[in-house]
Amino acid sequence: MRPTTILFGALLAFGTPAHARKDLDCEMRFSLAGWSAFYKTASGEGTVTCSDGSTLRVVIEAKGGGLTFGKSEISDGRGRFTEVYDIEDVLGAYASAGAHAGAAKAAEAQVLTKGPVSLALSGKGTGWDLGVAFGKFTIRRR
Repeated sequence: MRPTTILFGALLAFGTPAHARKDLDCEMRFSLAGWSAFYKTASGEGTVTCSDGSTLRVVIEAKGGGLTFGKSEISDGRGRFTEVYDIEDVLGAYASAGAHAGAAKAAEAQVLTKGPVSLALSGKGTGWDLGVAFGKFTIRRR
């Protein structure tokens, strides 16, 4: 048997390589509430929906340190993912760094990364918050 025949047979048996898959457009709608006094913590839940019709209910935790004081709540948060090939790619811990200042009704935007996957978050909420926080943002299956 020729080497090219063996290679072609192996490709058929194992399918298409992962890098040949098509990107999915995935969006997350979420709510998040938390507090901070030198250490920032928040938790919430949401739903991720992708362009292939898949949906995943998730739990969100955000933790970090830095110079920050306050409490806040985001009730209509939105996130957009890039470099997602399967809805399961959105799960895991993202690195984050953000600067913010707000009072009463505030808007916040932040970009997070986890390997090649990026997540751009935005949302409007209530509360008060002032400072700089660094930490991680974790998305788990609910």
